[in-house]
Amino acid sequence: MKILVIEDEQALYESILSYFTGDGNICEHAADFEAGVEKIELYSYDCILLDLGLPGGEGLEILSRLKKLNKKEGVLIISARHSLDDRLSGLDLGADDYLVKPFHLSELKARVSAIVRRKNFDGDSVIKFNEMTIDVGAMKVNIDGTPVFLTKKEFDLLVYFLSNKNKVVTKNAMAEHLWGDEIDLSDDFDFIYTHVKNLKKKLSEAGARDYVRSVYGIGYKFAEA
Repeated sequence: MKILVIEDEQALYESILSYFTGDGNICEHAADFEAGVEKIELYSYDCILLDLGLPGGEGLEILSRLKKLNKKEGVLIISARHSLDDRLSGLDLGADDYLVKPFHLSELKARVSAIVRRKNFDGDSVIKFNEMTIDVGAMKVNIDGTPVFLTKKEFDLLVYFLSNKNKVVTKNAMAEHLWGDEIDLSDDFDFIYTHVKNLKKKLSEAGARDYVRSVYGIGYKFAEA
């Protein structure tokens, strides 16, 4: 998963970043309103963890901007505010869930995972696509019962392809999703080709059909036809 944490409380955001990156997720951070707005305008995420009280502005305004930008990110509000009005305002503006501080990181992770599944796969943790069965939670892939052993990046790439099925995805979007905004420092995406090639090889050897098509000069498309 690619997660953005918009939170100004240092101890909290550091613990969240450490917890999620420890599982191999890509996590980025914005400590104030302006940095949060810049991130959502430049990049895309699977889920945004959003505090309401931010230096320089309100988290609810960031929700409004996401809506105006027609962005599809899942949003989990994390706030010390307990009022029903705040919860309803956040949910009315498009937030997917609301978690009151303090909370356990394990609960936060469960809420984030549920949001991402709802957004991408209708709430299912096990994705079935023709001969493929992908258990997102366990990070396991089977082709007609034959296990396929993928690296973390290869697994994330397969899930990314499935969540963007029948769409052309650019190499830049793929790199940003799998490596975060640090990829802006690179002007060479040859490593994407290597990961795609390795993924296709492992799936083919297990008996899967070739669903990944190269789109010249742009990127790739995952489709049956």
